[in-house]
Amino acid sequence: MVEGLGSVEGLGSAEGLGSAEWDVAIIGAGFGGLGLAARLLDAGRERFVVLEAGQDIGGTWRDNTYPGAACDVPSHLYSYSFFPATWPRRFARQPEILGYLRRLADAYGLWPRIRLGAEVVRLDFDEASCTWQVGLASGETLRAKVVVSAVGQLQRPRIPALPGLESFSGPSWHSARWRHDVDLRGLRVGVVGTGASAIQFVPEVAKVAAQTVVFQRSAPYVVPKVDRAYRPAELALVRRVPVLRQLDRARVYLYGESLGLGLVRSRAWLAALTWLWRRWMWSQVLDPALRAACTPDSVMGCKRILFSNDWYRTLRREDVVLVTEAVAEVLPGGVRTTSGREVALDALIFGTGFETTDFLSTIEVSGRRGRRLAEHWAAGPRTHLGLASSGFPNLFFLYGPNTNLGSNSILFMLEGQIAHVLGALATMEAAGLPALEVRPEVEAEFMAWVEAQSRRTAWTSGCRSWYTTAEGRNTHNWPSFTFLYRLQADRFDPLAYRAVLPRVAAPVA
Repeated sequence: MVEGLGSVEGLGSAEGLGSAEWDVAIIGAGFGGLGLAARLLDAGRERFVVLEAGQDIGGTWRDNTYPGAACDVPSHLYSYSFFPATWPRRFARQPEILGYLRRLADAYGLWPRIRLGAEVVRLDFDEASCTWQVGLASGETLRAKVVVSAVGQLQRPRIPALPGLESFSGPSWHSARWRHDVDLRGLRVGVVGTGASAIQFVPEVAKVAAQTVVFQRSAPYVVPKVDRAYRPAELALVRRVPVLRQLDRARVYLYGESLGLGLVRSRAWLAALTWLWRRWMWSQVLDPALRAACTPDSVMGCKRILFSNDWYRTLRREDVVLVTEAVAEVLPGGVRTTSGREVALDALIFGTGFETTDFLSTIEVSGRRGRRLAEHWAAGPRTHLGLASSGFPNLFFLYGPNTNLGSNSILFMLEGQIAHVLGALATMEAAGLPALEVRPEVEAEFMAWVEAQSRRTAWTSGCRSWYTTAEGRNTHNWPSFTFLYRLQADRFDPLAYRAVLPRVAAPVA
C-alpha cells in the first residue's frame, strides 16, 4: 500500500518550512493559493507550503494600489463562502480586499506556512519517485508530491514597446506598479489605455492633474456601478442575521448569470443589454463628437465590460482630453500619435493590462518523459476544466486557462477548483496511488467542447482582446454558465484520470 498524501504529520509547523519535501506545494499567495491552503487545513492536511515570489501576500490586490482600485463584483460574492465577511460597502476597495486576505491568513494560521520571496522558476517531474522538483530563483530545490499553480492570469504588467520610451524626461509607470512618490498636482498627465484599471484611476487623476490626456485605442462598454457604503444599521443586521449575507450572495450570483446569458448564449438578450448601455451612455454624454468617440466598434462583451459611475462624467471635464489615435512614439517631452500630432506631457501612465496569453511562461515545466508544458501549450493552453494537463501528473492550476469570466465572480469558480484538488488528494490517498494524470482523450474532448462552445460567445465575435489569441481562439474564458462548471469541477471524477506509477530505470547491461 502506497502511503497516502495526508498521512504524515509534523511538517506544517513554522519549523517545518525548512523542509525540502512536501505533500503539496502551492505557487502563489493570492486568493487561489490562500483559499486552497485554508481548505487543506480544514481537511486535516498539514504537509504543504505556499511559495510566494513577492514580499507579501495578496497577489493582484497587493500589486494594484492605484487610486480608485476596487472590485467590480459585489463584495458578498467576491469572498469565500467558507470565510464570510462583513464588508463596509457594496463594492470593496483594494485595501479592504487585501485586509480580507490578511484576516483569512490570520484566522487559519497560514503565515508560518508561507515562504515570501520564494520565486518558482522550474518544475521537473521525477518519474522514479513520482514527485515534483521545485526549483526556486535562489537556486534552492524543494520536492513535492503535488504542485498547484495559483499564479493567476493578471500578474505581469504589459507595457507596449513604444519607440523612444526610454527618452521620456518625466516619470512613467504601469498602473500595477503605481508611483505613489509622484505628486500629479499641476502636471499634464498622459494615460495610455482605457481598460478596467484606467476606468478606475483616470477619474482620480483628473481631480488633481492640470490636464489629463487619455489615449484610447478602442472605446469600452462602461455600465453603471451601483455602489455605496453600508449604513451602520445594515452592518449590524447582517452580523446578527448571517442568512441575509447569503441571500445577497445568491442575488448577486443570479444577476451575474443573467449577464452571462447574453455573453454565452442569447444574442437577443445581449442586444437588450446593449440598448440599456446606449441609453445610459447617451444620458451621460451629450456632445455628439464625444458620443461617437465613446461608442465601441465591437459587440458588447467581446472585450471586458467595465463598471463605473464617473467615467463618462470625467471625459466631459474641460481639463480632460480623449485622443482616439494610438501613440506611435514617445518623445522627451510627450508623445507623438499615429497622425503625427505631438502632445506635451509631464507624466505618462500605462493602463495597458497584463501579459495574459502565455500562461506559466515564467516557469519552465517538464513533465513525464521530459515533456515540456510550453511545447504542449504552443498553440494555446490545453487542459481539462482548466485544472490539469495530460502528461503532467499531480500538477493542478487554479484560475487556469478557460476559467476566467466575463461576468460573475472568479471566487465562485475557485471554490470548485479547490474542491477538485482536494478530491484528487483524497482519491490518491484512498487508492494508495502516488500520482494521477488527466487522460489525453478527456483533455481532447474538453478542448473540443470549449472550441465549439466558444463560437457562440461574444468573445469570438471578431474583436481583439486579452481573452483570445491572435488567431481568435478563446484561451481564457469559461464559455458557459458557471453553475455548469461547478457541477463538473466540484466532484472529482477518477475516470477522467489515470494512475501514474514510479518508472523503474532499465538495468545497465
